[in-house]
Amino acid sequence: MDAQAILQSELVHQQAADFVDVSSMLTDEERDVQVSVRRLMEDKCKPNIAVHFEEGTFPTDLIDDLAALGLLGMHLTGYGCAESNSVSYGLACLELEAADSGLRSFVSVQGSLAMYSIWRFGSDEQKAMYLPQMAQGSLIGCFALTEPDHGSDPGGMTTKAIRKNGRWTLNGTKMWITNGGLADVATVWARTEDGIQGFLLPMDHPGVKVHDISRKLSLRASVTSEIVFDDCELRDEFVLPGAKGLRAALSCLDEARFGIVWGALGAARDSFECALAYAGSRTQFGRPIASFQLTQKKLVEMAIELNKGLLLALHLGRLKDKGRLTPEQISLGKLTNVAQSLKICREARSILGASGITLEYPVMRHMNNLESVVTYEGTHEMHTLVVGKGLTGIGAFA
Repeated sequence: MDAQAILQSELVHQQAADFVDVSSMLTDEERDVQVSVRRLMEDKCKPNIAVHFEEGTFPTDLIDDLAALGLLGMHLTGYGCAESNSVSYGLACLELEAADSGLRSFVSVQGSLAMYSIWRFGSDEQKAMYLPQMAQGSLIGCFALTEPDHGSDPGGMTTKAIRKNGRWTLNGTKMWITNGGLADVATVWARTEDGIQGFLLPMDHPGVKVHDISRKLSLRASVTSEIVFDDCELRDEFVLPGAKGLRAALSCLDEARFGIVWGALGAARDSFECALAYAGSRTQFGRPIASFQLTQKKLVEMAIELNKGLLLALHLGRLKDKGRLTPEQISLGKLTNVAQSLKICREARSILGASGITLEYPVMRHMNNLESVVTYEGTHEMHTLVVGKGLTGIGAFA
C-alpha cells in the first residue's frame, strides 16, 4: 500500500471514530490542543509504551514534553498554568489515554488533584512556592487520600494528625497513590480533632516512607504506591488552610473524574480504530473479515457507543465551562463512559482474535488499564448510587 493509500485509510478510520462529526463542534483552539497532544503521543509515546507496560515503568522522559505543551495544571489560572477551558482539558485527556491510561493518570493527578488542591485551598505562599514548578514539571505531586481499608468510604480514614506543643504529628498509611514514588510533594488528608484536614508536605520529609506497588496487571506504565507516615512531625506551614472537611477532598476528585469522562474514550477510540484496521486487512475464507455481517455488527455497536460518549463528554465540558456542571452529572459521565469504553475494548479484542492478547496491538493493554479506571476515582457501584440519589433524593450508601 502506497503512502497516499495509507493516509486515506487513516483518515477513514478517524472519521469512523468521530462518525457524528463532534470535531465540527470544537473551537479552533480546542482542535489545536487535541492535535498537538495526539501528535506528541504518536511521535514520542506510542512507539515505546508497550515496552513500558511490559516492564512496569513510567516514561519519565515525557514529563518535560507534557509540561512544554502546557498540560500540567492546564485548566488552572495563574502561576504559569495554561488557563485552558474544560473542553480543551478533556480533549487532552482523551489523547493521552489513547496512548495509555498511565499518561492520562499522571497528568490528571498532577493537575486535577495535587495542583488543584493547592490552587484552591493553599495559602498564597504555598501557591507561589509550588504551582509554578509543578506546571513546569520540575516538581511532581501526588494526592494521598485512599487508605488500605477505606477506598469508597474516605470519610472512615484512620490516618490521624494530632496537634501538640505547636506541632502536628501525622501517623497512618495511604494506598494506591498514583505518582507516589515519583512525587516531590503530597497533598495528604488526615483526621484531626476538628475533622478532616488537608496537609501539604515534601515527600523527603522525615517520617515519610514510600513503597511502590509491583506485580500489577493493570496500569503497569504508571507508578502506584503505598505511603506510610510514621510519627511525621509537621509545622503549621504544612497545613492547607482552606482544605477543611471531606467535601474539600471530594471537590478535588470531581476535577479528576471529569478528565476520566473524556480519557476513557481515548482508550476506546484507539481500540476501535485498531479493530477496524485489523478487520479490513485480516482475511478469512478468501475475504476481509470486515465484510462479514457479525463483524460489521460489532464495529457498528462500538462506533455508536464511542460517538455517544463523545457527545456526552462535550456536553458536560460545555456545562463545566459555564459553571453549571454538578457532581452528579460528573458521576453519570464517569459511570457510563468508562463502562462503555471497557466494553468497546473487549469487543475489539474479540475481532483481533488471538492476536488481541499480545502487546503487538494496544487493545488488551487498554482493556486491562480500564479495569483500574472503572474502580478508581469512585467505583461503578458508588457512582451508580450518586446518580441514584440525584434521581430520587434518597441516599442509599449505607
